[in-house]
Amino acid sequence: MRKLIQTIMAAVMIFAAQASAAYELIMVEQQGCHYCERWKEEIGPIYPKTDVGMFAPIRMLDITNVDSTPEIAAAVVFTPTFIITDGEREITRMEGYMSEDFFWGVLEMILERETEFKATGRLRNF
Repeated sequence: MRKLIQTIMAAVMIFAAQASAAYELIMVEQQGCHYCERWKEEIGPIYPKTDVGMFAPIRMLDITNVDSTPEIAAAVVFTPTFIITDGEREITRMEGYMSEDFFWGVLEMILERETEFKATGRLRNF
């Protein structure tokens, strides 16, 4: 029975990832950004393995390329800036990086408010 539940949960997660492939998290960064480097060390390796990372895969973007990225609605002033898009337009953003707990909490809250994402707080394959 446990194996059946695990198989069903895996299928649901795969379906959810495929259904939400349109969402993306764009991380705008710049050379020499201490907080960008901290995010890459603390969050970067695990992000793709999380429910959030499966729902909104990340794309890194240098701040010098923001103007040529049509999904981004307004100028980016601070790095890192995390922009959630639906594949065509910016939905919302969060500026800065303070800590792992703050990042996960705010990102999950934003995704739940602005998309069909439902936070579970679990990591996948980690």
